[in-house]
Amino acid sequence: MWFKHTDMNRYISLAAASCMFVALHAETPVDKGYRTINRETAEAHISFLASDELEGREAGYQSGRIAGNYLLANVKAMGLKPWSGDSYEQPFEVYRAERQRRGRYQVHPDSIARLKESVHQKLDMRNILAVLPGEKSDEYVVMGAHYDHLGTDPLLDGDKIYNGADDNASGVAAVLQIARAFIESGKKPERTIIFALWDGEEKGLLGSEHFMLNWAEPEKIKGYINFDMIGRNNREDVPEHVVFFYTAAYPAFEQWLRNDIKERGLNLKPDYRAWDRPIGGGDNGSFAKRDIPVIWYHTDGHPDYHMPTDHADRINYPKTVEITRAAYLNLWNMANPSSGK
Repeated sequence: MWFKHTDMNRYISLAAASCMFVALHAETPVDKGYRTINRETAEAHISFLASDELEGREAGYQSGRIAGNYLLANVKAMGLKPWSGDSYEQPFEVYRAERQRRGRYQVHPDSIARLKESVHQKLDMRNILAVLPGEKSDEYVVMGAHYDHLGTDPLLDGDKIYNGADDNASGVAAVLQIARAFIESGKKPERTIIFALWDGEEKGLLGSEHFMLNWAEPEKIKGYINFDMIGRNNREDVPEHVVFFYTAAYPAFEQWLRNDIKERGLNLKPDYRAWDRPIGGGDNGSFAKRDIPVIWYHTDGHPDYHMPTDHADRINYPKTVEITRAAYLNLWNMANPSSGK
């Protein structure tokens, strides 16, 4: 095909303009990760973890072991680095007194030593920990959620399985999606990120406490983001409701979320709650009591909390995805302090 000289110039000009448009609108690394977070993946993770076949994922039991194996397969497939050597597992033992004495399980070495002096119970548990190395090997941020739940009760009349879709398959799904988003971004973070799936939370925050008991220098952890129940509605007339707990000494955490809701159009209506130490009843407590700054996402209570009716088909998936996206942006800021936000 032959072109006139003027036609050729016009096509060259159009091509140049097209290249300039692409350059001006090129996807940033944070956007590349952001667009990978989706409902289909959230449904896949939550539906599996909360299925009847997993029998409530009780810590220290076979059902919890199967859940842990699923998480192991996911973090390995993503290409995240092992926590220690070639292992993604952090095994630990918990103890309590013989059942008639009605004590709680303990993970602290001093408490374990006392319990071993008499008749006692023991359970084997494990955290699943995966690492995304950063530019700074001595600064860390941690994102976590507990993967255990309440197991089964053979004496219940009817449904005997505590599926735990909201508590806390919803939070685990968020951690897995955000880990993948960081990998897909193609950018190495400034700080090293630890993605943590905790065991034993329902028996007393045991996994996160074991982790911190064995972390020699807590001052190197610059922040922790926790998910615990991010998939339901406290009030059906306000389906966008989410509680955003954060350490009061870090008002930037609240500003991050406010900015991202405005700039990204996130369909969330946060209840911002600043605490001096956001301890509460979640794994964030293991970090907050050691003065590590915390963000904690939670969608408030509902009638299916700690009941066999906490099923995957009752999850508010659009809200779960929006919270996951918001927390991804929080972690991006926390892991990249020079980003300017």
